[in-house]
Amino acid sequence: AALPVPTIAAIDGYALGGGLELALACDLRVAASSAKMGLIETTRGLLPGAGGTQRLPRCVGIGLAKELIFTGRQIDGQQAFSMGLVNHSVPQNSEGDAAYQRALALAKEILPQAPFAVKMGKLAINRGMEVDIASGMAIEGMCYAQNIPTKDRQEGMAAFREKRPPRFIGK
Repeated sequence: AALPVPTIAAIDGYALGGGLELALACDLRVAASSAKMGLIETTRGLLPGAGGTQRLPRCVGIGLAKELIFTGRQIDGQQAFSMGLVNHSVPQNSEGDAAYQRALALAKEILPQAPFAVKMGKLAINRGMEVDIASGMAIEGMCYAQNIPTKDRQEGMAAFREKRPPRFIGK
């Protein structure tokens, strides 16, 4: 979760217990509709201990997170999409890597964007979610201010004026 670059989890099979907690630590999640996910620790006499009790409620809401954790229920990729646990649910392909392929396509959408702006966007979202809205707006302002002097911001504005694709260099 602390990596400064976007992370995408591709769930093509099972993500149970710690596997789902690892996926929850990622920024984005893609699952095959046939994937199986769940925080099943209570079925083993445990509770999620690697962030599940904190990240799942922030992702799907408190009531739904409590239900999933208390019951240890397993859900499929389509159910996970319906509740907002994953960004995308895709039909599994014959190679068994449909989620990976969709995650790769998503990464390719992010890749051409200004790297520092994406990094600052992630930082502003992550830090802002931990505080009240006024403090979050201040965090966003600080991230925005750090982005203003970058060459990529200047290139992005020039490309917009000149009606051409930007050529970002990560500075």
